[in-house]
Amino acid sequence: MSQYDFDLLTIGGGSGGVRASRWAAGLGVKVAICEESRYGGTCVMRGCIPKKLMLVGSELPGHIKYFSAYGWSVGSSNLDWSAQKAARDKELSRLEGIYENLLSKKGVTVLKGHGKIISPHIVKVEDKTYTARFILIAVGGYPYMPDIPGIEYAITSDDVFELPEQPRSILIMGSGYIGVEFASIFNGFGSKVSLVFRRDKPLRGFDEEVRAFLLEEMVKEGIEVIPNNTVEKIIKKGNLLEIHLNRGAIKTVEQVLFATGRKPKIDNLGLESLGIKTNSQGELEVNEYFETSVKGIYALGDCANTPYQLTPVATAEAMLLAEHLFSRSKKKIDYNFIPTAVFSRPPVATVGLTEEQAVDKGYSVSIYTSRFRPLKYTVTTIDKKTFMKIIVDKKTDKVLGVHIVGEDAPEMMQGIAVALKVGAKKHDFDKTIGIHPTSAEEFVTMRTPKN
Repeated sequence: MSQYDFDLLTIGGGSGGVRASRWAAGLGVKVAICEESRYGGTCVMRGCIPKKLMLVGSELPGHIKYFSAYGWSVGSSNLDWSAQKAARDKELSRLEGIYENLLSKKGVTVLKGHGKIISPHIVKVEDKTYTARFILIAVGGYPYMPDIPGIEYAITSDDVFELPEQPRSILIMGSGYIGVEFASIFNGFGSKVSLVFRRDKPLRGFDEEVRAFLLEEMVKEGIEVIPNNTVEKIIKKGNLLEIHLNRGAIKTVEQVLFATGRKPKIDNLGLESLGIKTNSQGELEVNEYFETSVKGIYALGDCANTPYQLTPVATAEAMLLAEHLFSRSKKKIDYNFIPTAVFSRPPVATVGLTEEQAVDKGYSVSIYTSRFRPLKYTVTTIDKKTFMKIIVDKKTDKVLGVHIVGEDAPEMMQGIAVALKVGAKKHDFDKTIGIHPTSAEEFVTMRTPKN
């Protein structure tokens, strides 16, 4: 009989924590999981899922714009903000129930409350203590807010989903995933949007051509972009907010959203007394098997210093950790060719290296690009374009990276990621027959490098 209450006790009921707990239970060990908020975590409750649902809703008015070109007559349309919020909330409640049921069906003990680590084998959840052979920290992160005058009048991405009504004007500070996605969402709903960011282009770290193309398309959509700026202070004036930017400009809006990054949610977990090491970003330092500096305590997902803060990466890490702990597997996660998407309008999808990264790594590269107007818009007056890019190692012909900005980019990229994961070369693309007429066929018809 085990000397512990559980073989694994997970703190955090997000995607990584739930997957690790379920997987471990499936391997025949005794598992518990605790969560102080809602099961499903950031992605399901405060991120990917509700944001994607909002994006879909915000895109519908744009479809109406080209109905007449195809012979359809449509009447006026109006947005019922509370109705779309109610539909979204209903879906989130359904998903939360599914998460809890999946855990229960696997025999995982589901605990509600804040978990705090008392010692390497003891966790306190509210007023009860439990012992565990292994402890997993999978608490995710929270939105970061800078310390500036008036910041109490701003909202975070978490707060967006609880807005009681649509803001007629909104300024968004930050142009990472969250910033550009919400800029597109509110713009689609008809709000006047100003997007402020520190650098000259959005999406720092993405391919430079991708960044430039997205910027062009967002401007076409009617989003006001204010590069090379930051918010210095916020002054409340009646029902409006006066936003002072560092270069002297002043913007007056109904709402301000800060999308300036996230930090690990590791406060009040008892880590300081245990001496668990963190890096300069506040992330828990883990080794290749996700073990922290304290033996028997593990961490993964957004609170750990792993390379990607993406939901599918966290779930992959979770399965490998469970197998490492309870089936003696020595597999390690392969972080190469992990695809990602930004659900902006137009969406961005990417896998592999950017051109800049490839050059920095010493590759001599051939670059193939295509910029075109998708077929659906050719009978309309709408000026929407798609951009595609393939980066190839001249020496080996191996495809190092693929990037898309345009409609259906994320759907196309998933299949391409499979090809790159198994080592596809440019000639493999060239000898593949395309599906006509589609945007995706452009990937197998780009034959002439631009360099």
